[in-house]
Amino acid sequence: MSTTTQTLPESPAAAGSQEQPRSTGLPQLITAMLKSGGHISDLIFSPGRAPQVEKSGQLVELKFKGLENLKPQDTRSIAYELMGKNETPIRKLEQEGSADLSYGIDGVARFRVNIFRQRGSHAIVMRVIPDNIPSFDDLKLPAVLQEIVELRNGIVLVTGPTGSGKSSTLAAIIDKMNQHKAYHILTIEDPIEFLHRHKQATIHQRELHSDTPTFSLALRALRQAPKVILVGEMRDRETIEIALEASETGHLVLSTLHTIDAAKTVERIVGVFPLADQQAIRTRLGKAFRFIVSQRLLPRKDGNGRIAAVEVLKSTMRTRDYVEKGESEGKSLLDAMRDGSNEGMQHFDAELSKYVREGRVSFDVAMGFATNAGNFRLEMQDYLDDPQNRRPKAPGTDPDLEP
Repeated sequence: MSTTTQTLPESPAAAGSQEQPRSTGLPQLITAMLKSGGHISDLIFSPGRAPQVEKSGQLVELKFKGLENLKPQDTRSIAYELMGKNETPIRKLEQEGSADLSYGIDGVARFRVNIFRQRGSHAIVMRVIPDNIPSFDDLKLPAVLQEIVELRNGIVLVTGPTGSGKSSTLAAIIDKMNQHKAYHILTIEDPIEFLHRHKQATIHQRELHSDTPTFSLALRALRQAPKVILVGEMRDRETIEIALEASETGHLVLSTLHTIDAAKTVERIVGVFPLADQQAIRTRLGKAFRFIVSQRLLPRKDGNGRIAAVEVLKSTMRTRDYVEKGESEGKSLLDAMRDGSNEGMQHFDAELSKYVREGRVSFDVAMGFATNAGNFRLEMQDYLDDPQNRRPKAPGTDPDLEP
């Protein structure tokens, strides 16, 4: 990924000697980084570089005077200032080499922070959490996902790579429930990201390590009698199994997985279990799942941020059968999503085709994100054959962009 450089006015970080950890004036530094432009998703502190922000998927270096080249003692100082007196992340960083925590600056922003050791020094990635919980309209989520608010039990999974907006989608769903349902909602997160206030629902948010040692232990302790449970991530076999049990006993369970599409999500869950147990898990998952929502964020053609492509697999007689019996030729979840538009289902490549034809995403970008690039090119051949869409490529430009 290319990195551009932006020079900003002098920061409070400029004080101090070259040998000792410098006073970073961390809240002021973070605030200045956030004010450097729009569409900032992450702040990154790495030895050997100036502080960086990620804008619309691209890294931008911010060369504050005195911090043009962060030293190991600088990033260590920032790491321990972020952790403060919180013993859990300090212990995890020292024992396991990385730690997750939340961090906030009143009136500015909240962050999901990961601190990790690399080559004997510390590096920090801070994911920006918006102050306001996004709505369905803000995220432009498919209308069919509003059906999740009416579900009484089962499992809803939101999947995608890191930074694809999974947490935002789940927050929008929980907030919609909060507005319309008098439920008890329990979240188990690592760390807590969006802060939900009581509205129609009563929401309790538990943070891993500070409120409960593990996801699985928090899931087992259901004497809190929630109707809806949000599990930040289904990380291991025990958490997956207990989440299935909770869905089978009348709870609605929402969670995330780091998988790229619906089919890979099913295989990931089943593959966690021993071969002898996999058919039983397929049967249970087939009955328990209600939606599998997969997301990918693509750069917009106009350069104004990113746009989400969303794949939706919905529980129907056909999709439950494919999950339970496994996919085969002509009986795949992708086939079911292609044929299920009347039920609100959609698949990635069709969404990408729509975005390209509407001029929101360039063809080359869509090709890079397509599930099946070869088939996608064939489906887009009529678009490519249109002379209006064929333009000579100038050096350093995207051939699909308007001149």
